[in-house]
Parts: sequence; structure tokens; C-alpha cells
Amino acid sequence: MSELSLPILDLSDLDAGAENAARFRAELRRAAHEVGFFYLTGTGIPPQLEADLLRVSRAFFALPEADKLAIENIRSPHFRGYTRVGGERTQGRVDWREQIDVGPELPAVEDPTAPDHTRLVGPNLWPPAQPELRIVLEEWQAHLIAISRRLLGAWARALGAPETFFDVSFAEPATLLKVVRYPGTTAPEPQQGVGAHKDAGVLTLLWVEPGRGGLQVEKAGTWVDAPPVEGAFVVNIGEMLEYATQGYLVATNHRVVSPRFPEDRISVPFFFNPSLDARLPLIELQADLAAAARGVTQDPANPIHAVFGENALKSRLRAHPDVAEIHHADLLARRRADDSA
Repeated sequence: MSELSLPILDLSDLDAGAENAARFRAELRRAAHEVGFFYLTGTGIPPQLEADLLRVSRAFFALPEADKLAIENIRSPHFRGYTRVGGERTQGRVDWREQIDVGPELPAVEDPTAPDHTRLVGPNLWPPAQPELRIVLEEWQAHLIAISRRLLGAWARALGAPETFFDVSFAEPATLLKVVRYPGTTAPEPQQGVGAHKDAGVLTLLWVEPGRGGLQVEKAGTWVDAPPVEGAFVVNIGEMLEYATQGYLVATNHRVVSPRFPEDRISVPFFFNPSLDARLPLIELQADLAAAARGVTQDPANPIHAVFGENALKSRLRAHPDVAEIHHADLLARRRADDSA
């Protein structure tokens, strides 16, 4: 295996003539079918914006604890804001990281008869002590939304569907941006920065601080390192895109191992997902692709729902049980009653 365990694709090939665009779509399809992960270059992100992202991220985590806790996520019924170290869980185990979660800036849904997943809709929590954070993160999100739409259009064409196939489902995408800091640990064994999991949505674009490793991807039953590549995102697909292609494209397990003290690591994953009320349509694959589809991986303890919002809410409730108990005790009680019925 080469030093880089994931393929590298160049998004600018889509603008470099029909032949290069066709080659990019074929490589995109192959990478998501065989691995579920790849590096993406040629995105047109301004280098100054990358520098600003790292600068404001580090500045936020360097704030006095009181300033960070002023926007702690337990204050948000929409699971937004700051999560202290150990405040999120993966597969029931505590993740060793601190972070801020940012979603679409919208008013809360006040209708008590609205679907449960509308509880995720609402305003973000922004730190009064650092107003620049909002400016930089909103500019970053705008760029990544545009990149994500191009990728989905390319995937649609690569799978034999019109380029606009996903447009209706993503009319109001349920995006989620996380700015994460992984503190270093002195433990003798590798520690769980984020536990092994598959993303529940459609598409993830991950920016990692240059020179800071820790991400690992499962390939053929083995964990392989996916170190950052200068000027590139690490891209992976989630369970909903696997669902939409009936397993032709594959969502892959991945995890983050904590850095060794005194180092730490800044990581900024961006999750591009359908509208909360969208039912992601199934792509009708041509015969040769359909024959290679492996079917959707099913975990009875973690079912995949057709409506994206149900998956998103399930994920948030599990990841942040403290927020769930404070703001959604009625929902938890109802779900426990349904499970025991």
C-alpha cells in the first residue's frame, strides 16, 4: 500500500473539458464504491480563508472557559454551541475532544404538532467574546455548500442519473459544521478522540490542520492512517448515500486517535445533508452497476430511516444525552415507551 491510503481527486477537472470531467466522474464513482473515502483537491478555497479558519478556531479554544461555557450546548435545544471535553459520545463511549457545532441559522419551530426532527431547527450560539468566529465560519460554510453541490451532481451523472437528481432533496440542506480540538493525552495506549463509526448523512468534507494526523479509515478489516494532504479535503460518504445507491457506494467506518501530549489537533468536519423532511430518492442504477451493489448495511440497533431528519435526530440524541435530558425528556420518554411496547 502506498503512503497515502486513499485516492486523490481534483475537482477542477470538472472545468477542464469533457474528457477530464468524464475521468473525474469515473474516479469519483470508483473511490466511493471501493473505499468510501478520498482526498479532494482543486476546490478553489482561498488560502487566506484556510488561514483565517485555523486562526479563529485556535482563538476560540484559547478563550477563558467562562466565555466558551457562555455558549455551552446544554443551553440549546437544537444541539448547537460549545461542547466541553468529554461531552459527546460515539457508540456510547466518551470522545476526548472539545468543539463548537454550527447549523443553518434559522428561527426555532414553535408548532408543537411539527415532526420531532424539527427540534433540530433553530439559531446558533455565537461567542460574544469573539464576533469574528461567525464571519469566518459562515464564509467557510458557503464555499463548502457549493463544493458539495458540485460533488453530488457529479455523482448523479457518474451513476447514470441527471446532474440535478439530488437538487429537490437538498433544497434546504441540513448542514452541520463542527470546529473540533483534540487535546493531547499521556495515556500509554491510543485514546478515543472519536470512536469508530459511519456518518449518518450523505457527504462529509473534512479539513484538518496541516501536519496533524489521527484520522484512521477501516480498509479490509484493518485501520489505515489518512494523514492531511496540503490543499485537500478528506471526503467520505455517509449511510444515506449508501442507501440511495442500495449499497453500490459504501459508507466506511472511521475513527480519530487522540494526539500525544503536548500536541493537539484542530479538525473541521462539514456534513452536507438533505433537508430534514426529505426522503432521499433511490438512484436506478444501470445493470452493470446494479450487479455490483452490495445492499445496504443494516444494524438492527441503529436503523437507517428514509427521512433524513429522523436519522439526524437519532444521532444527536445519542451523541449528547445531557442536552437530550434537559430539553427533550418528553421525547426520550415517548421513545422508551415505544421500545418497550
